[in-house]
Amino acid sequence: MTDTLIRIVERQRENARDFIWFGLKEVRSCLFAGGFFAILALSKWLPLGDLPRYDFLLLAAIGLQALLLWLRLETWEEVRSISLFHLLGFALEVFKTHPAIGSWSYPEAGYTKVLGVPLYAGFMYAAVASYMIQAWRQFELGLTGYPKQGVALPLAIGIYANFFTHHFIGDLRWLLIAVLLWQFRHCRVHFTPFQKRYWMPMPLAFVLIGFFIWVAENIATYFGAWVYPGQHAGWQLVHWGKISSWSLLVVIAFLIVAELQRSRQRRLREEFRRSLATTSSGCRTNSQAWGAQHATDVIGSVQSRY
Repeated sequence: MTDTLIRIVERQRENARDFIWFGLKEVRSCLFAGGFFAILALSKWLPLGDLPRYDFLLLAAIGLQALLLWLRLETWEEVRSISLFHLLGFALEVFKTHPAIGSWSYPEAGYTKVLGVPLYAGFMYAAVASYMIQAWRQFELGLTGYPKQGVALPLAIGIYANFFTHHFIGDLRWLLIAVLLWQFRHCRVHFTPFQKRYWMPMPLAFVLIGFFIWVAENIATYFGAWVYPGQHAGWQLVHWGKISSWSLLVVIAFLIVAELQRSRQRRLREEFRRSLATTSSGCRTNSQAWGAQHATDVIGSVQSRY
């Protein structure tokens, strides 16, 4: 009886520890997103003088990104990946805010508005990508049952295209969701909060992240980041149906990040092979020796988790 009680207490202590570490790593992964939303909230009350709020948000977002780079909390390689989402998001914003579409709008003035969209808007999409990339590193994410590359990228392209085409040929999101669920039916995402390895179905992860982005969207619209047509007379809760849209956007971000991770693996393997070739030729330097060992460690780690 005493041994059983001790095991139960130890198990609960381990679960509590992992839960705390999970929360800490989530906070670490959300540094850019959390910092950006904090700036967004503060901008409602900061005395900005003649500086339009949208322009202040752009400068603050650039400053926040520079700070994370300076503190080495993000790398230039990660920033380059995040920039891709910035561009994809901005293109979507330009289309969605066009008067002929009118999905939402940015009614405030700003010097840095291009085609009706403030340049800071791209950082909101970049925040999603930043979270994905940071979480991948912090939780040592691994995938099992992941679809073939010939499926993942066309699916991401189809989901992104539907955000545009559904205004003209009908919304295919539920068909895309059905395809997504089928292709990812065996896929699990594995993560490590502290030492113990956990997993969850990949589709569930998409929905959970999409839900929390929807919560963040409600906060953002409350502070005037953008305005939906039904919010011009006053703020109201964003329709829950947006959760599916955000979940699909999460899918796009995840699939692209996963492909970037695969590309990184291939590059590391190539570097490893070159290091071995140098070693076999007898021309190996100390730095090359370290590089070969480093590549071995990294590749072993990545392969064990993907």
